[in-house]
Amino acid sequence: TEQKIKVILEGWLRSFFIRLGWIEEFNKIVTRYVWTIYFCIVFKNCYFYMCVCVYIKYFKLLKVFQGHPAGVRSVKFSPDGTKVVSSCDDNAVRLWDVMTGKKIETLKGHSNWVLNAQFSSDGNIIVSSSWDKTIRLWDVKLGLELKRLEGHSNIVSSAQFSPDGNIIVSSSGDKTIRLWDVKSGQEMKRMTGHSFWINNVQFSTDGQMLVSSSDDTTIGVWDVRSGKRMHQLKGYLGPVWRSQFSPDGLSIASCSSNKTIQIWNVLSGEQVKKLEGHSDMVRDVKYSSDGQTIVSCSNDKTIRLWDVKTGREIQKLEGHSGFVTAIDISADGSMVVSASTDKTIQLWGY
Repeated sequence: TEQKIKVILEGWLRSFFIRLGWIEEFNKIVTRYVWTIYFCIVFKNCYFYMCVCVYIKYFKLLKVFQGHPAGVRSVKFSPDGTKVVSSCDDNAVRLWDVMTGKKIETLKGHSNWVLNAQFSSDGNIIVSSSWDKTIRLWDVKLGLELKRLEGHSNIVSSAQFSPDGNIIVSSSGDKTIRLWDVKSGQEMKRMTGHSFWINNVQFSTDGQMLVSSSDDTTIGVWDVRSGKRMHQLKGYLGPVWRSQFSPDGLSIASCSSNKTIQIWNVLSGEQVKKLEGHSDMVRDVKYSSDGQTIVSCSNDKTIRLWDVKTGREIQKLEGHSGFVTAIDISADGSMVVSASTDKTIQLWGY
């Protein structure tokens, strides 16, 4: 199709027309985006001509999961990519089978909107956070509530397991970040510094740092062991919705109401790149597991894939009829899942 051809050409042109070092750039684009390559070189009239046939990794809509009676707040893959967990404004958490697109289980217990839900690193437990000020742990196989963590004095906007599964970090409208012991359910540590609601908090892949996003327009980078804030990243004029560490922990990607994605250097705290293209606020942002691609979603009803090195948009996914509120990437990078105020979850792949 015309759209596919455009994606292929733009990806190729980003790297091909370089007088020196084009072989290296060619290899990188092959590794990152291409499945099969055929090319030949012809010598004619003292000029080299190259003919290239490319089959590119092009995402398309695979499935639509339906069953939510209200807007979907969050969506996450299980570590093995076989399941998806979602949260909704109907106070419930739902578990889905990726292969069939069918609902496996509805987890009920929260008394208000569920703002976030995600799996533990082994895929056996789900942690959810809610407007009801609680964090709840659920057994994936049994579909039962295991534990309730209480202590926040305002909404719990997000909760996430540490990579080793022993700690949960949470963020809240009470302006605090808290660490919880999974076994005991007791609060271990409390971090303060933001001056307004905290929208999200995430561990680094090694579990040694945290990154927080707040309505106070700043991003916080925190040391888990000491509980101290290492950096306060500034540059936004409005609320910061989401921030995530790159897999190597050296960069942070963030999104905000200013329609852009910004990439920051963790060590220096400096902004190094700005990705522009969305026409409305950007609600969520994720790195691929290899750190080479960023996926974002927006109130402009689109999902976009970006090349981290060049900052260029690779592909735009359109299908939702409402704001796209959250996205996730499977561990192998072959699928993207999205949630929307249109009450659906959409699965994208190639």
